[in-house]
Amino acid sequence: MTDASNTTNDSTGTDAFDGDGAFESDDVVARVLASAEARSAGSAHFSSGIFASGAQALQTETGAAAFSDGEQLDRDDRNALRRVPSLSTELEDVTEVEYRQLRLENVVLIGIYMQGSVDDAENSMRELAALAETAGATVLDGLLQRRPNPDPSTFLGSGKARELAGIVQALGADTVIADTELAPSQRRALEDVVKVKVIDRTAVILDIFSQHAKSREGKAQVELAQLQYLLPRLRGWGDSMSRQAGGQVGGAGAGMGSRGPGETKIELDRRRIHTRMAKLRKQIAAMKPAREAKRANRRRNAVPSVAIAGYTNAGKSSILNRITHAGVLVENSLFATLDATVRKNTTADGRIYTLADTVGFVRNLPHQLVEAFRSTLEEVADSDLIVHVVDGSHPDPAGQIATVRDVIGEVGARDIPELIVFNKSDLIDDDARLVLRGLEPRALFASARSGEGIDELLATIGEMLPDPSLAIELVVPYDRGDLISLLHEKGRVISTEYVETGTLVHARIAADLEALFSAYRAPAGALEA
Repeated sequence: MTDASNTTNDSTGTDAFDGDGAFESDDVVARVLASAEARSAGSAHFSSGIFASGAQALQTETGAAAFSDGEQLDRDDRNALRRVPSLSTELEDVTEVEYRQLRLENVVLIGIYMQGSVDDAENSMRELAALAETAGATVLDGLLQRRPNPDPSTFLGSGKARELAGIVQALGADTVIADTELAPSQRRALEDVVKVKVIDRTAVILDIFSQHAKSREGKAQVELAQLQYLLPRLRGWGDSMSRQAGGQVGGAGAGMGSRGPGETKIELDRRRIHTRMAKLRKQIAAMKPAREAKRANRRRNAVPSVAIAGYTNAGKSSILNRITHAGVLVENSLFATLDATVRKNTTADGRIYTLADTVGFVRNLPHQLVEAFRSTLEEVADSDLIVHVVDGSHPDPAGQIATVRDVIGEVGARDIPELIVFNKSDLIDDDARLVLRGLEPRALFASARSGEGIDELLATIGEMLPDPSLAIELVVPYDRGDLISLLHEKGRVISTEYVETGTLVHARIAADLEALFSAYRAPAGALEA
């Protein structure tokens, strides 16, 4: 990351921060006064240092426990192409070379906050910086403005847009990223002012998804979301294509002969996009029976399912790997894994259940992605228990919880039992634990890296899994050990006792297994005797 110089601009009401997010002055009084001045001025100018922590989302690696993550077969492929900008030997004068390397984009972030929501705005900007870095860009600077509503023309307002243009030119940035979804007209107007490409938060998230999608279904879902986002943002070529006109309507009174074919190119692009979207929807629908067959098989065998859901980079895949050694890709980036991964596990009393790792969520998750990944999110809607993983070291865990619960509600899973797990407990102190305990009194603390709390998590999952509906008492002959094994595998054995005629068992089973054990029903009161 290239550091931007820290400057203080009194005329524009912007204040610079150092690399730790604090003011450069060591004087406490000056720091307080400067902070008050920055808030009253209505904007805050961030240097690259404030983004170095990656919004508390891209934290520093502290020694990976590789054995707990299984074989990371996808990591080498993900890291096969990495660019180190400072080691580039590319010539500055592009006329001296015939081919140039693909450059990393240097970006400046912009955002708007309303009165009383400065901390939320800064957390959102840090998260946007982490998203940009995950997408492969280098964050140079960021600008926050306080105003009640975005400007309908240039988002920031004409004065701040001109100030942004000066920052972009001074830093040599080639892209501006807005921390919201811009209207097409706002994006075009802002591009006209800053003279570089302008994109929004949704475009960055879609770009990350397109890079990380691996499966055929995942790629189709991402492409569908990208096309849904692109469709209302198609731009015509203006005067380079003639428009339909004639008679006295023609430009400058051109009269007859000025009638042209119209902007056929943009209409053709729209038609092609609609055709491609229809094809993708059919492909995704055709993949649904395979998933339904797998779920039906699990339901038929009365196998409970547990879905691991949570904010992106909260450690969902690490939790799954720690429990099952699944080898799912674990990487310190946002949306590292998109495809659902299902693994089998067993409770302490022998019951089998499945664990499903799902796609992560983020604040302001594009609606197109929620719709496109609805088939993947069905793992959450069809589960018997949701293990909601929260990054305990994040500065805004309450915001993470609210965001995830909103998306869970959108997919119709609000009534499913939920178990909150504060992951990364090895990175938080006792005071932070008290705050988190007050936020969610029944939550568990765990660390996928150190293994803390994993045993308690597994025990709690076993307690919260739904019991089979039918309670039975059996006397199973000693030569039918297969039935005892079946009871442990597909039911819940509450107690066993060995008597002269066989094994006296008190268990709960699914109703469709009752006929299999009907011949071994114990006499009434056998267990009491």
